[in-house]
Amino acid sequence: MAVETTPWAKNSSGDSNSDTEVNNNPPRRKDLEKVAELPVLDKDGKPHAFKSLYTPTNNERSRTLIIFIRHFFCGNCQEYLRSLSTSITPETLNKLSPPIDIRIVGCGQPDLIPMYARETECPYPIYADPSKKLYAELGMTRTLSLGPKSPQYMQYSLPSAMVRAGYQVLKAGRSAFKGGDYWQVGGEFIFEDAQVTWCHRMKNTRDHAEVPEMRRQLGLDGARPPLRKTFSSGIRRSSSQLGRKLSDRRKSWSRSRDRTEKPSPDGSMMEKLREDQAGEEKSERQSKDEVKQNGDVASNGVTV
Repeated sequence: MAVETTPWAKNSSGDSNSDTEVNNNPPRRKDLEKVAELPVLDKDGKPHAFKSLYTPTNNERSRTLIIFIRHFFCGNCQEYLRSLSTSITPETLNKLSPPIDIRIVGCGQPDLIPMYARETECPYPIYADPSKKLYAELGMTRTLSLGPKSPQYMQYSLPSAMVRAGYQVLKAGRSAFKGGDYWQVGGEFIFEDAQVTWCHRMKNTRDHAEVPEMRRQLGLDGARPPLRKTFSSGIRRSSSQLGRKLSDRRKSWSRSRDRTEKPSPDGSMMEKLREDQAGEEKSERQSKDEVKQNGDVASNGVTV
């Protein structure tokens, strides 16, 4: 076969964080003929010939990006698909000429595909190759190396991704052992008119082609990618909202204090009315006293 790789179980330096040596030479026509009829399974376990994922159904030109991921519980691959699905949407791809389709292939059992689609919110069709024959024939290797650096597409730290993956495994129950081969890594292949025009094979478990690189390869350079909502941006947004609420609360307290220390215009008016009412009552009492005194004097001057 045209594609050569180093032994799958180790890397060139023996370091667990160094890259495995692979090349990115596209497979030749005869190599694709070799894998064309190999089956991939959909979420219902129904087999499809691999060539059906990238072969045009009519005489029009077509392009397809096929992304080979690791096992279905891999937190790194899940993060990659979340970032890619946010930046490269089906609506954007349909506007290109010719349009581009994206297909995902994992090495686990097909009954885990619905779970994987939910976890990644991936809008693209997902298939399974539990035999891993496609991985081997297309030159993808096997390694557990993390690589020397964290990729740009990772929005979570490695420990967080591992915790999330562990939680998914626990929830899967009996399906926990159906995720696929943990050693197997994948890659990205762009098919145009049923031939591979560009490919990238992973050198470690986090070495997917970065999203900006994929946008360039797909011809999306001129389009600005949408921003993905991240955990940290949610914290900043919540902090901003909390700050506004505290500011409003302080203003409310300030107004309450001012009302307590300084009488409002309405309060002054009520005080004036009370003073006027007290003055009227005093005048009325004085008038009654004078009437009574005059009445006593008149009674003393009358002879019975």
